[in-house]
Amino acid sequence: MALLYLALGTLFGFVLSRSGAADYNYIQAMFLFTSFQLYGIIGTAVVLTAPGLWLLKRYGRTVSGRPIVVPLKPLHRGSVVGGIFFGIGWSMCGMCPGPIFVNIGEGKMYAIAALAGALAGAGLFGAIYTRVQGLFRLPRLVVGRT
Repeated sequence: MALLYLALGTLFGFVLSRSGAADYNYIQAMFLFTSFQLYGIIGTAVVLTAPGLWLLKRYGRTVSGRPIVVPLKPLHRGSVVGGIFFGIGWSMCGMCPGPIFVNIGEGKMYAIAALAGALAGAGLFGAIYTRVQGLFRLPRLVVGRT
């Protein structure tokens, strides 16, 4: 199964690379509204993925036969604030998590700084989670499975 995930991840990275979805200039053009290519790519991804997710939810089984459970996540202040921070970081460095690794794979060394920033931000959020949990009405943090 690990080889399947590796192959799918490699294919996904290749598609991101060839489509321009991992290219800094395309991403900046999207955020500056000077090019709509990436909006088309994102829209195509939604149109292609939505029927697949609908089928998975309707028939309730994975390829291996295990039941599918897709719990709805509640919307809370933290989702909005987190989305804003994510968008700011994405527009500043021109990469979200997937393209960070695509850019590293393409040999773009500046992507290592983006990866360091993403890891530092995630670590900082983990460190302050209990302090901001009440302020943003965040859900209880559950580590591991019960």
